[in-house]
Amino acid sequence: MHFLSILEYNLVDMKRLEFLFLILFFFIIIEGRAIVFSSNIEVLRVEGIVVPAVTDYIERGITKAEKDNSLCVIELNTPGGLLNSTDKIVKRIVNSKVPVVVYVYPKTAWAASAGAFITLSAHIAAMTPGTTIGAAHPVTTGGEKISKEHMKKIVNFSAKWMETIAKERGRNIKEARLAVTESKSFRDDEALRCNLIDIQAKNLKQLISLINGKKVTLSNGKEIIIDTKQYKIIKNDMNSIEHFLQIISNPNIVYVLLTLAIIGLITEVSHPGVIFPGVVGGISLFLAFYSLGVLNAYWGGIALILLATLFFMAEIFTVSFGLLTAGGIISLVMGSLVLFSHTPEIKINLSLVIGVSIVITAFFILLIGIVIKDRKRKKTAGAESMVGKTAITKTSLNPKGTVLIEGELWYAISINGEIKAGEEVVVKKVKGLNLWVTKNNKEEK
Repeated sequence: MHFLSILEYNLVDMKRLEFLFLILFFFIIIEGRAIVFSSNIEVLRVEGIVVPAVTDYIERGITKAEKDNSLCVIELNTPGGLLNSTDKIVKRIVNSKVPVVVYVYPKTAWAASAGAFITLSAHIAAMTPGTTIGAAHPVTTGGEKISKEHMKKIVNFSAKWMETIAKERGRNIKEARLAVTESKSFRDDEALRCNLIDIQAKNLKQLISLINGKKVTLSNGKEIIIDTKQYKIIKNDMNSIEHFLQIISNPNIVYVLLTLAIIGLITEVSHPGVIFPGVVGGISLFLAFYSLGVLNAYWGGIALILLATLFFMAEIFTVSFGLLTAGGIISLVMGSLVLFSHTPEIKINLSLVIGVSIVITAFFILLIGIVIKDRKRKKTAGAESMVGKTAITKTSLNPKGTVLIEGELWYAISINGEIKAGEEVVVKKVKGLNLWVTKNNKEEK
């Protein structure tokens, strides 16, 4: 009996011990795998080139999602962008305290170059059918000429960066590297098959349904199981400042601003005091320089466009009968073509360059015509224009007196004797402030 009592006592203790282990294990599971029960899903929309304004927007959106403990979805459609901006966005996503989903959307959208890095850095990467990702080979900016050896180092560094991102997210490292080293691109179905993305979804609603139950690991090592059975979508669009800065950071908009600056400032120079064209031109010039700095424009292209402006201004003051204008147009076109020549994803539409060249040519043909007319008018204006005109004597001329001509009183000197007041006279010459006149008789008429 004593032996049975001891055995029974030990069995009870073992059950208690098992129960304690179960409780401890349960707390470990809860601590390591918290479930997100959030009713909100923050949706950001990135359309266009990745520039500092986009970086600020994504930073603001993810911060808000963290504050509200919400899932963050970034709808992405970009041809690429700046390395610094891309680096900041990738770091922000990787270190986010909430799950971030990057969704290449809508159809025909792409996540090229910078977009590929951003998409692969997401906790969950998704694409809609008919979209493309890849072509992340690095390019130089600002017209920088570098050796093949240096370029090889840049490519290797970018490839390693892509490998690190892919490894962090458990994606296909080999294919991710090829997107950099060989500028390889992938359709949405190819990207899914190669394990570069996690989900194919036709729309946002299907995406939210498909990510339900997905497990992700945050930067602090905490595992999250996403629960989207009940949710509320909150569209977090760019604010007015972010939107404005992104718009003027578009290379085509920059080119239009430069055109307005050239036309406005030259109009003000040729017609001082008009004011409005000068104001518009000055503002456009400052906005253009801001955007050129953001986009790392090639300094050679900027120099050629400034040279074109100098040619146009010189034409106004010298009138070379179109030679300087022709030189300005050639310089403008060449500058436009090389302005972003070393950044393939950032380029000016060729049709816009042609259109602007035609508009500026027509503008200067018109402006030069006005300048020539003004100069001819100056030769026939003022005192010299009075030669041959008739006047009425206000006082008798013996030989000096005054005459009324075109509503103005002038001192006059009679060339051939005394002329009485009230008679018509003809101006023969102008010397200083005196008119030399003769009597307007029938013979002179």
